[in-house]
Amino acid sequence: MSDSQHSPDSARPAGAAGTADPNRRGPDDTGGGNRSGGLMRPFNNFLERWVPSALVFAIILTLVVALLAFLLTDSGPVDVITGWGEGLAGLLAFMTQMSLILLFGHMLANTGPVRKLLVALARVPRSAVFAYVFVFVIASLASLITWGLGLVVGALLAREIAVQARTRGLRVHFPLLVAAGYSGMVVWHMGYSGSGPLTAATEDSFLAESLGGQLIPVSETIFSTWNMLAALAVIVVCGALFALIAPKKDAPVVGLPEHVGSEEFDPAEEEAVTPADRIDNSRILTLVVGLALVAYLAVHFAQGGSLTLDIVNWSFLALILLLVRNPFEIIHLTKQAAANVGEILLQFPLYAGILGIMTASGLIEVFSTALVQIANPTTFGMLAFFAAGLVNFFVPSGGGQFAVQGPIMLDAAAQLQVDPAIAIMAVSYGDQWTNMIQPFWALPVLAIAGLKMRDIIGYTTVTLLGSGVVLTAALLLVSL
Repeated sequence: MSDSQHSPDSARPAGAAGTADPNRRGPDDTGGGNRSGGLMRPFNNFLERWVPSALVFAIILTLVVALLAFLLTDSGPVDVITGWGEGLAGLLAFMTQMSLILLFGHMLANTGPVRKLLVALARVPRSAVFAYVFVFVIASLASLITWGLGLVVGALLAREIAVQARTRGLRVHFPLLVAAGYSGMVVWHMGYSGSGPLTAATEDSFLAESLGGQLIPVSETIFSTWNMLAALAVIVVCGALFALIAPKKDAPVVGLPEHVGSEEFDPAEEEAVTPADRIDNSRILTLVVGLALVAYLAVHFAQGGSLTLDIVNWSFLALILLLVRNPFEIIHLTKQAAANVGEILLQFPLYAGILGIMTASGLIEVFSTALVQIANPTTFGMLAFFAAGLVNFFVPSGGGQFAVQGPIMLDAAAQLQVDPAIAIMAVSYGDQWTNMIQPFWALPVLAIAGLKMRDIIGYTTVTLLGSGVVLTAALLLVSL
């Protein structure tokens, strides 16, 4: 991959790719072609000043739920603190499953073959407008495979396309490329790694009691015709919106910083001195374990096994083991990806504690009864979707949100005699929807791109609006 020193823009200031004007305005300006950024500037500034970290969100939500349990139920302070404390360990298995999804997704996106594929894909766009749409579509498809993969692929592809564009002298607006890459997350919960639908299909999950002990197969949720059509519609509509909001030919753009290029880990750099080093440099062991996992997965499905969170994780681990060149590489990839998992490990016990409070105090029943009183079988899915979108601001993890909100919505759906699959997908839709303006999951993307949330939120808000219309219509239609 070409380095910045070979770029035709190498004499320009950082971020000045594709234009000779080093003083042009950034993604929040109100100038031609970037109207969405300008219109969203007050909102961007508000979020930058007042939105706390995701951990603080989890702590605040814990306090709010504890107060509501004390005020709206018969629970006393001792009952609330006991329910919270006993609930802290309630999602340990689920926490591990979700952490592995992010870990394996990040590792898979950075394996040599996948990185080479991204470089090849980056050469496809020949115009700036097509580049924005292309990044969004590829990131969406990757997110439908697994959200961890989608996050990293979107960011890496945006960067690779920006590097290619800089080399060819093509003017692209880098923040919009990154926003398109992150926007692929708007369909993740409709795909293969959707934590809510997969949990409902997993035996003895925390949703089992709310489902009366029955399982809801993914054929009724993720792979239902209406959900797949809705995912396709979101991709088409939001792709078209990215084409519409693309800066005009004469509009100011912000290019890729000059010092940013394409980096790739080469396990051959590890020196093999001892016999142990030569073993670590051998592909045989990782290949054997990868093939063993493939064999297990084949037997699992041949014997009628279902798709669960564990099976999703083992399928991605098998791919990683087959694609890496030696144990040195997989160790490097693990270290690189582990930094993105820490916040999940820290926050999930808090989400489990919230669920413990709501279950022990009866707050779940209070909320579900309130929803039943304002909803009917036709509007339930839509209202559940909006409620989930709101809750996602405070519980930005899809798994954590299902732990808190899933039982409530399933109980309300049962009272209204609504198909539980609609309740599950409504919460799934709401969770992925407001990720577009909730900064938690954007952190890995922004770290790779070297941007801040305010640089892209004007564009991701457009994704929020377009996908919101499609998802609302889908839930209304399937509820008729």
